[in-house]
Amino acid sequence: MSLPRIGVVIVTMGTRPRELEALLASVEKQDVPAARVILVGNATPLTEVTTDATKIPLEENLGCPGGRNVGLELLRDSDDVDVVIELDDDGLLIADDVFRKVQQLFAEDSKLGIIGFRVADEHGDTERRWVPRLRADDPMRRGLVTAFLGGGHAFSMPMLRQTGLWAGEFFFGHEESDLAWRALDAGWKILYEPELVLQHPKTSPARHAVYYRFTARNRVWLARRRLPVLLIPVYLGVWILLTMARTRSLMGLKAWWGGFFEGVRTSCGPRKPMKWRTVWRMTRLGRPPIL
Repeated sequence: MSLPRIGVVIVTMGTRPRELEALLASVEKQDVPAARVILVGNATPLTEVTTDATKIPLEENLGCPGGRNVGLELLRDSDDVDVVIELDDDGLLIADDVFRKVQQLFAEDSKLGIIGFRVADEHGDTERRWVPRLRADDPMRRGLVTAFLGGGHAFSMPMLRQTGLWAGEFFFGHEESDLAWRALDAGWKILYEPELVLQHPKTSPARHAVYYRFTARNRVWLARRRLPVLLIPVYLGVWILLTMARTRSLMGLKAWWGGFFEGVRTSCGPRKPMKWRTVWRMTRLGRPPIL
């Protein structure tokens, strides 16, 4: 059984220097060393960061998916790694055997495309929204799923060569769903493995000023890009109802509707809807692509 070579991509805006230093130290202490570590600076020069990682400072903020694509393209084109682990710059690997477990899981299953880590706060608690399934009462339940968290995950490089990289134009929000749906449609598996833990502070995604606008715009783009035409109005209708019920901020609702109509008006990129058998596969896994 050949063990895959591990690569790591971390994107930072330079606003969390202490957290980034701790994360890089936790990567360095893994009992299986990474073949390559790439640190991408989104509109930050990285001059203050001391690390042996390959540093790529970008003049422009490309967003999280765009910045990650820079690192993924370098690893893909150099052919140095077989699996890529991506980590948020304010995350932390609290165990030193994460890379070894990732290696073993990919080595055991050639159709495994994505492994989602369990995200937990400093007390070990995992919020419901961090569990990639509808029935999120037990964050320790391992199994095949239809989604993964962007904060900590691992990709098969053969999968990325087949599916393509992140949807960089999304900039922030729902890029994970776009990539997960492409992977499932191509026949790859997504595994949620709660024993792989990324420690991450409890923060609300709504802290970002663009949260409501991009969430709505990208959800429309996602539906237009990936869903069979009959499911597009169902999916968007469900999320309109959920958003109206959950959102308490009038400014948030105004921004959300602005983003929604922006998603309707503007180009969503190439359309390649999933097959109906993928819809059925996702339904069997517990999350049909209307929720």
